[in-house]
Amino acid sequence: MAVSHRLFRPATSTVKNIFSSYLIRSLSSSSGSSLDPEIDLKEAASQLEKSSSSSSSPHKGRNFHWVFLGCPGVGKGTYASRLSSLLGVPHIATGDLVREELSSSGLLSSQLKELVNHGKLVPDEFIISLLSKRLEAGKEKGESGYILDGFPRTVTQAEILEGVTNIDLVINLKLREEALLAKCLGRRICSECGGNYNVACIDIKGDDHSPRMYMPPLLPPPNCESKLITRADDTEEVVKERLRIYNKMTQPVEEFYRKREKLLEFELPGGIPESWPRLLRALHLEDLYDKKSAIA
Repeated sequence: MAVSHRLFRPATSTVKNIFSSYLIRSLSSSSGSSLDPEIDLKEAASQLEKSSSSSSSPHKGRNFHWVFLGCPGVGKGTYASRLSSLLGVPHIATGDLVREELSSSGLLSSQLKELVNHGKLVPDEFIISLLSKRLEAGKEKGESGYILDGFPRTVTQAEILEGVTNIDLVINLKLREEALLAKCLGRRICSECGGNYNVACIDIKGDDHSPRMYMPPLLPPPNCESKLITRADDTEEVVKERLRIYNKMTQPVEEFYRKREKLLEFELPGGIPESWPRLLRALHLEDLYDKKSAIA
């Protein structure tokens, strides 16, 4: 794996601080309008620097700083969550942070709903501010390391993140667009327990260029069947718009990390039973997984 020799490269605090200060100044006027007049990019980036500064932890070997990239609905949350449990570091999904904010009341929540329901991206400064608060809360609880899911989505976000912390590895999940659209439209959430399920059964025939892809549905237990709901933004029109925006905004982010030799491209071959073991092999984690499974 091209990035394996860089997974645990230590960061130099002086370099981070100098670069971060320069970056915050140079980017403070580059973002679009903020949803909240009290939040600007400079302030948000400064908060992120403080909240992501290293702190001592009694759990040695758990200081992973990984990022998951991939189109909406590709499965970032599923695989990031599994790796989070395996490695003993928190899985931080910015989408969840936004949804928590959406569940609150007020003008900001209303503005956010308008953006999300039309498949638009939330402004950089707001996402960074939410992430800063989550990292700060984790630091107070003694968390060391994290797996980010859904951040960064723009080069501006990536540059700010690179300036304040040392990302070890970026895992870029890929999936055929036909399967991706079906997955997004099949997503369901239990309104009671919050469990995530998928009712789509994806079976794409193979050809000379691509093998057959089969992804069985992830059905809920009987007690959740009658409580399933669909996310408001999981309509075909919104999903396609979300994919269009993602590809436009995030391909430069992929190139950003590719140039730094931190990007691991991973093409999902099918559902979890087929993809999970292959991802573990790509990350050289199959032995750790086998040991933990044996203990369990």
